[in-house]
Amino acid sequence: HALRRNVNLKILLFNNRIYGLTKGQYSPTSETGKITKSTPMGSLDEPFRPLSLALGAEATFVARTIDSDRQHLQSVLRAAAEHQGTALVEIYQNCNIFNDGAFDVLKDPATRDTALLRLEHGRPYRLTPDGEEIVHDVADPDPTRAFALSRLSEPTPIGVLRDVERPVYDRQLNEQLDEAVRRQGEGDLTALLGGEDSWTVAR
Repeated sequence: HALRRNVNLKILLFNNRIYGLTKGQYSPTSETGKITKSTPMGSLDEPFRPLSLALGAEATFVARTIDSDRQHLQSVLRAAAEHQGTALVEIYQNCNIFNDGAFDVLKDPATRDTALLRLEHGRPYRLTPDGEEIVHDVADPDPTRAFALSRLSEPTPIGVLRDVERPVYDRQLNEQLDEAVRRQGEGDLTALLGGEDSWTVAR
């Protein structure tokens, strides 16, 4: 609801694909077949895709980054902080106790260049080396392409998928309150409590 209302709020979702703080049970983002203490024969669930969920809720800012890539992390967090409204940033984070190596393919210098799809506004990208060149537009009002990117796992997109402007809920609410005061004046709490809409409960 915060996402669809566009409340001025920043949400950082640290995704390590495990419940690390409660000793290693599988989580909503664990991959299918994940062996954990609570799924000794493998998880049966399809994992949540947080960015797809956010886009389905009409989020105005959706991004993904990796905890170990300091420069990329900073740039994404800066963009989220500057966004007016709700921003959701998924941060891939390793859990070296209960799920070590979950994102090694995205972090290893030998594999990361082909495993990652680095998105930058206004810059072209290809989903395959020989594929069609697409210019990334974070401000596209149609979320279709951002949603398609949120479904990808090979290569894995990182960066800002969507950053669009929409009225911010907090501001609209304050404007309504100011308008109500302008029209009707300040409220009278005593009159409200002693008015015809109050009642006494007998013992």
